[in-house]
Amino acid sequence: MLRKILLGLAAFVVLLFAVIAAIWFTGSTPAVIAFLFAPHHGWDLSLKAPAPDYAKPDSWAALPSRPGLAMTVPDGVAPPPKDPPVDVFFIHPTGYTSGAEWNSPLDPNSKTEENTQWMMANQAGAFNGCCAIYAPRYREATIYRYVDATPEIFRKSGDFAYADVDRAFTYFLEHYSNGRPFIIASHSQGTEHGFNLIKRRIDGTPLAGRLVAAYLIGGSITDKAVDALKTVHACASATDLHCVIHWATYAEGSRPVRSDTPDKVLCINPLTWIRDGAAAPASLNRGAVPISGGFQFDTWTDRATGMAFPRSGAPLKAWTGATCKGGLLFAKDEHGTPFARAALGDNYHGLDYALFAMNIRENAQARVAAYLKALP
Repeated sequence: MLRKILLGLAAFVVLLFAVIAAIWFTGSTPAVIAFLFAPHHGWDLSLKAPAPDYAKPDSWAALPSRPGLAMTVPDGVAPPPKDPPVDVFFIHPTGYTSGAEWNSPLDPNSKTEENTQWMMANQAGAFNGCCAIYAPRYREATIYRYVDATPEIFRKSGDFAYADVDRAFTYFLEHYSNGRPFIIASHSQGTEHGFNLIKRRIDGTPLAGRLVAAYLIGGSITDKAVDALKTVHACASATDLHCVIHWATYAEGSRPVRSDTPDKVLCINPLTWIRDGAAAPASLNRGAVPISGGFQFDTWTDRATGMAFPRSGAPLKAWTGATCKGGLLFAKDEHGTPFARAALGDNYHGLDYALFAMNIRENAQARVAAYLKALP
């Protein structure tokens, strides 16, 4: 026992000196984290996991034919309908927080997989009131792509992940969709890939007519990028169709600095579904939904912990208002509330869905109804 304690103490001392040295040489906390934990090798295809086979159900985090967390609903909310007429292709955000590789190895017994399940429970499930949900697993880029990747590795790791999403979308269209209307939904890294699907596969093609809407939330989609599309546009109202919805949430009163794009980010207010526009009061909030389970950020090991995802509590009506300002969405300060654990200080990236979950749910139902009503 004493030997284990001494070894542990020695490891702590080594880590402490490494941290001190990293701070000394870099002068930056993110740089320190990257210095210690990011992948320390270049681009190497031999380290990649085999490509997912989307003919196999295990390559999907959500399928209508299999029970799963994407089918759960908050307390007091009606269960999902049977055989809905519209599909959702959901692209989950980054859950791979390890620095072992630049792209996820798709280990089914990992924190990464548990994080994917967190996303099914807390994000994808917002669409089960209108639609059948299809969510592919894919070799997502590590969180360190956004912290310490060279421009080359940033591009390659993103393209590598997108290639899986693109193949999954093709399989979805050819084997599941059967010509039905669909919604594209996503968050964060998934939103990057979702917008690429819009640009490369949907805009200007017959698929644009089958697109009910694209809920591409929590990313860096700019006004300029959306306005450059041919047949898909930014949503202008609560029942507008064939259009893109996007917002990125921050704490009211904060002054965020975005370094990922020099252009104004698209902001569709989820309480009014209007681009930019006036502030929306909390009375328009149909319900923030308490978060189920916990998102795990662990650079040391990716081993699964047995994270559980109980049913969410009842929606909290009129929880927060929302204001689009300078392309960003601002909501009430969540410090000291149950939602604080999913916040990154004043950055509410982890709350983009939760704070407006019932508005998303009801709006997806409304857009589907509008789409079906417009059919000849």
